[in-house]
Parts: sequence; structure tokens; C-alpha cells
Amino acid sequence: MLINFFLALKNARVPVSITELLHLLDILKARLVYADIDEFYYLSRMALVKDERHYDKFDRAFGTYFKGLEDLSGMLTAMIPDEYLRREFEKSLTAEELEKIKSLGGLEKLIDEFKRQVEDAARGEGKDKDKEGKGRDGKGDDGDDRTGKKRRGKRNWDKRDYKTYDDNVELGTRGMKISLRRLRKLARTGAEDEFDINGTIDKTAKNGGMLDILMRPERRNTVKVLLFLDNGGSMDAHVKVCEELFSAARAEFKHLETFYFHNFIYDGVWKQHNRRMNERLDTFDIMHKYSHDYKVIFVGDATMAPYEITHAGGSVEHWNEEAGAIWIQRMLDTFEKLIWINPTPADTWEYSNSVALTKKLVDDQMFPLTIRGIEEGMNYLSK
Repeated sequence: MLINFFLALKNARVPVSITELLHLLDILKARLVYADIDEFYYLSRMALVKDERHYDKFDRAFGTYFKGLEDLSGMLTAMIPDEYLRREFEKSLTAEELEKIKSLGGLEKLIDEFKRQVEDAARGEGKDKDKEGKGRDGKGDDGDDRTGKKRRGKRNWDKRDYKTYDDNVELGTRGMKISLRRLRKLARTGAEDEFDINGTIDKTAKNGGMLDILMRPERRNTVKVLLFLDNGGSMDAHVKVCEELFSAARAEFKHLETFYFHNFIYDGVWKQHNRRMNERLDTFDIMHKYSHDYKVIFVGDATMAPYEITHAGGSVEHWNEEAGAIWIQRMLDTFEKLIWINPTPADTWEYSNSVALTKKLVDDQMFPLTIRGIEEGMNYLSK
């Protein structure tokens, strides 16, 4: 059964290995868990999954593979004859225990008495719930409903607690910050306003115990970034996630310059998206103003008519003397590293000619706006 479960995890793209499966088998042989699906869930996740980004995929695969297992267990139990169960139970008892059961009226009477006590306890528990304002409709997270049927709340693997950790989902601001931190070049610059504990200890020791406090500049991320954001048109559907990316970038990069464009880069961009018609900045000026070590990030869905990229006059807002493809090549020639982040799902890119063309123009350095996508993009920029 575990072999098929292992293959189900592989099919769900959870990075599990034979070594981890063997580790899980060793744990099971030690009987750390036994006949408890909840305990097996936590144990198997701990043994097989080494990165929390894959927890959600594991939960979905686990829920799909073990779906109906409890019902199957109940069906198998119901198929076993009572007489067989009774005989097997009696085999496990000593002669003294059998004699004691006989003195109480036999096994049947003992079972009836046990059932009565369970029902009395259930009724008492139900009254307590009513007093607390719970369980009035016969529903709850766990316990027995009014029909006496055992109910369970949503299983842990069905709760999807780790959905936001999945490396293929769109990001929130916090997740973006974590991913953007992969693009870091830390240096100590500026005023000496940070306490240097190691230096202070070393200096004090050399002074024979006389305290000598040392200060040092704070370590700061010295990476410089030019962020170009597509605005308007089809990008209206991605406003929220782009706002989150912008917020995360401002928090992570101290040297950040942001510009807006529409559909594709041409001879002009703007600093404020609502003033693009009367406050345009010359793209040549930007390439001359900022040094070549700036990292360039374009964010856009690259969804447009292909002629907007390949032809002069292709822009839908103004007459561009030169094609957008020429301008993107100039950006590549001017700056060391350039990537394009696309908020649309990567598996849809092949159906758009303009996306495929843009991806080719940026030397295939196009990444989806997901945790994995941003991490891969930052890794490329940091090399």
C-alpha cells in the first residue's frame, strides 16, 4: 500500500525519495503509530516532506489516496460474523476472566450493559452541550449526532492550512518579501549606529577587561533595481497582485526606481500611472542615468497584438518611431541582468504569440508570478 502511496506523491510532484520511504517504513516497524490515520498523516508528512512549500501538495495527495478508507474499515468490520468475533475474544481471556463473565450473566449481558452505559454517557454529554449553547442542531466538529452515528470534523489534510506555502500559487506581500530576499548583496554602509557585540568582546579582552564599546554601520542590501510595471488594459485583472509585488519590492530594496509602461517598452515611460499622457520620461534618459549594474525587472502579462512588439507605430497609445523589440534589446545591451515576470499562469503562455515572442526577446528569462517563479528570477539576477 505504501508503494502506491509513494507513487501518488510522486505524481502530485511532491519531491519524495526512496530513502525517505525506507525511513518511514523503519518508523512504522518500530510501532510508533498503529491503526490511527491521523497519527499516520503527521508521521508520514514528517518523514517524507522536507520543505513546507510542498505541504499543500502532500495534503491533497494524501486526501485523494486515502479517501474512503474509514468507510472501507467499517464495511470490513461489518462483514466479519459476530460469532467469529466472540470466539476470538474468548480465546484471549483467561479461565478466571471467563468464569467472572459467566457470573455476571454471560457475554451478551455484559455487552448490553456496556452499550447502555455508553448511551447514558452520550445523553449526558449532549445535555452539557445544550447548556453551553452548543450541539443544538446535532452538528459539531466531532462526537455523535442525534442519530447516534459517529461524526468527525474536517480532517487535517482537508483543511489546506498550507495552501499559501505552495510554490505554484500567487503570492501575498509577505511571501513576495521572502522570495525577493534571494536578491541580496549586503554591505555595511552609512553611519556607525549598530552595536558590534563580537568586536566589543574582542577589544575588551585585549584591553585586559576594560570595556571598549565598538559600533559599526548596519548591513544593508545594496542591490539596485529598476522596476517597470505594465499598467492598464488586460493588466487590470492583475492590479492586486502587482500592488503587492510593488509593496514588497519597496520594503526589500533600498535602491529601487519604479516606472510604468503600457503593453511594451517604447521610447517613453512614466513615473505615475495616472499621469502618463503629460509626464512621460525618455527611455534613453533612463538608460543613461542609471548605471549598468542595476537589475531590471519587467512585470506584465505580455498579452497584446504581436505587431505592437515588432513594428514601428505598433503602440496603441502613441506613434512609436521604432519597434518595441528594438527598445527591449537596448535595455538588454545597457544593463547586466533583465527578467520579465508574468502574472498569468505559465501553462497558458504557449497559447499567446505575443507572450512567446516577449519570452524569446528577453532570452527566455520570463518567470511566473509565483513563489517559485520569483525565487528563480531572483536567483538569475543574483548570479
